[in-house]
Amino acid sequence: MTRNYEYDIVVVGGGPAGLSAGWSAAKKGAKVAVLERDEAIGQSVRTSGVTWIKEAKSFGIPPEYYNPIQNYAFYSPNNVILKKSKEPEVAVLDVRKTYQFLAYQAAGAGADIFLRTGVTDVILEEKKLRGVKATSLKEDLVFRSKIVIDASGFYSVVGKSTGLVSQWKRFGAGAEYEAYVEKIDQQTWYLMVGQNYSPAGYAWIFPLGGNKVRIGVGVGKPESQADATQRLLEMIEKRPKPLDQLGRIVPVEFHYGLIPNEGLRSSTVDDNLILVGDSAGQANPLVLEGIRYAIEYGRKAGEVAANAVSSGDTSKKSLKPYEDSMKKAIGSKIASAIKVQYRWLGLSDEEWDREIGIIDDLSAEEFLDFVKAEFGLANMIKLAASHPKLAIRQLFGLLKDSGIPSQEN
Repeated sequence: MTRNYEYDIVVVGGGPAGLSAGWSAAKKGAKVAVLERDEAIGQSVRTSGVTWIKEAKSFGIPPEYYNPIQNYAFYSPNNVILKKSKEPEVAVLDVRKTYQFLAYQAAGAGADIFLRTGVTDVILEEKKLRGVKATSLKEDLVFRSKIVIDASGFYSVVGKSTGLVSQWKRFGAGAEYEAYVEKIDQQTWYLMVGQNYSPAGYAWIFPLGGNKVRIGVGVGKPESQADATQRLLEMIEKRPKPLDQLGRIVPVEFHYGLIPNEGLRSSTVDDNLILVGDSAGQANPLVLEGIRYAIEYGRKAGEVAANAVSSGDTSKKSLKPYEDSMKKAIGSKIASAIKVQYRWLGLSDEEWDREIGIIDDLSAEEFLDFVKAEFGLANMIKLAASHPKLAIRQLFGLLKDSGIPSQEN
C-alpha cells in the first residue's frame, strides 16, 4: 500500500537547517512537510554543538540550552596558549534540546513533521523534480510538492539523486564522547593539535556545564586514513594534556559525524530544488561548526521557497536569490577558512608549536574572529593596524596567496 501526500514544500532532513526552513516557509503560509529518518528529532547527535552566543540569541535559543565559554586554550605538542574574553562569546549547545526547540517552533508555525521517514527516491516528471518517495514503518509514502528543500546533511540525498551535485570528496570525520569528568573548568574550551591527537586534524574538549564535557577527535579525509573513533579511544587511554587534568572520564554517549571540507557547492539551487546546511557545504571547518549557518540559511531557504510557491514560479531563476545572498555573505569566508584548514592538515608537530605562537599574538577577540572565519576586508585591515607583521606576513599571505582552490562542487 502506498500513502500519498500533497504539499507546497517538502523538506528532507529534520536537523537545524531543515527545521528552520520548515518554520520560515510555514510562517509565510506554505503547506510544509519535514521528513526525518530517525525516530526522534535530535536522536542522533552528529555535531559538537559549538556556536556563538550572539547568533544563539538572535535565533531565540534559550540560554539554558547552552553552556557559555569565555576562555580558549590551544594545545600543540610543546606549547600552549590561553585566551580570555571579557564576556562569554561561545556557546556549547545541548544539541538535542536545541533541535527539539526548533522542531516545536516549526510545528507551531504549521509545519508537519514525519518521523522514521527515509527518502528512497525522487519524483521526476519531464526532468523536473516533483517530490520524493519515502518509506516509514514498512509503508511506502509519496510526497508530491512544488519545491523540495534538501537538508539531508553530508549525503545530499536529493541533490545527488537529481544529478545537481556529487558526493563530497574532502571531508572531516569526527568521533566524540559526551562524558562525565571529575574536574573541568566550565568556562574554557580546549583545542589540541599534533600527532598525539590527530594525524590530520585536531581534538577538542567542550564543556557542557556541571561535570559534562564533549571529548572528540577530527580527522581530515583523504589526507589521513586514520580512524577517528580509534584515535579517540587511544587518546582517552593515553590521556595527553589536558586530558590528564580531568580525573575520571566516564563516557555516557557516543557521537560520530562527517562534515564537508570543500567550500560551498557551486550550485545550491535548481528548478524546484534548494540545498541548505551541510548539503550545500555551509560549514566552517576551523572548529567543525555550521549550526549558525544551517539555521540562518535554512530560514532564508524556507522564505524564498514560500515566496516562489506563492508567485507560481518555482524555477531555478526564482530560487536564485537564496543562493546569491548566501554566497555573497559567506562564500569568501568559508573559502578562506578552507585554505587555512588545508594548510593546518599538513603541519608537523614542530610547525604546530610555531603556529600557535603566531596565534598567541592575537587578542581574544581577534582569535575568535579567526576561528569563526570572519576574514572580511575590514577584519584584515584591523589586524594589519594592530599587528602589521603578523597580519600581512602570516594571515593575509596565507589567505590570499595559498593557491588552493576556494570552491569545489
